[in-house]
Amino acid sequence: MGYWEAIWKSIILGTVQGLTEFLPVSSSGHLSLLQRLLHYNVGGESMMFVNVMLHLGTLAAVVWVFRRDILALFRRPFQTLLMLIVATVPAGIVGLLFNGRIDALFSGERGVGYLALCFSATAVLLLVTEYAAKRNKRPVPLTWKHSAAMGCMQAVALFPGISRSGSTVFAGTVSGAKREDVAKFSFLMSIPVILGSVVVELKDVVFPEAGMAVSMTGAEIVGMVCGVLFAAVAGFAAVKCMLGVIRKANYKWFSLYLVLLSLGCLWLDLIGVL
Repeated sequence: MGYWEAIWKSIILGTVQGLTEFLPVSSSGHLSLLQRLLHYNVGGESMMFVNVMLHLGTLAAVVWVFRRDILALFRRPFQTLLMLIVATVPAGIVGLLFNGRIDALFSGERGVGYLALCFSATAVLLLVTEYAAKRNKRPVPLTWKHSAAMGCMQAVALFPGISRSGSTVFAGTVSGAKREDVAKFSFLMSIPVILGSVVVELKDVVFPEAGMAVSMTGAEIVGMVCGVLFAAVAGFAAVKCMLGVIRKANYKWFSLYLVLLSLGCLWLDLIGVL
């Protein structure tokens, strides 16, 4: 892959990653789909490393937007910090035990079909979220019950096509928490998950197992850096947009988009494009 090809493909991936990380449409699902369409694959562990670095770009965006809330986590009585730690545990356990199997499942021959199914599942979750948000006239402040539910749904969102932001907002909203609290906590939840992914991936770079080393050309490294920068900018815009979406509880257009995307995946797979 030449320099210009690596750069423009990485910019597309980074921009889409940044936008879809925080919008309720599944960034991992979009990356998986785009990599198939663009034939962008630097091979084995290296491709996973690129994905993780793109997530690092979006992490910079959410840290900047919520920098005051992040600092507040470390002030007494530390309740939100403790809730955040507990909510992260389910995704951490599922990721450590099954992440490799999930990747293999969605990169296999039937991967596009599974992806379409998960996009459709997210569409249903969003419709239920909008219905629940507008029906609940007495939402309550976020509690341990809400954070635990959001943590469990974040673990489910490890499947590509299941939106992390969409599923966690679904759990918090359906369990009766205030929209503003759910939005803030959902974004804060993304920070330890992304950081955990980066740490695990960097471990494989520093201490590679036999046959599992990350190997990238100069063009691929330059492309990745461009992708990370665009992911950060797009992620910032997506966070601002999603805060407004949650405030108004208007998810139906995202749901419609996901249904059309699911049908598009099946059609492209049927005609042999994917």
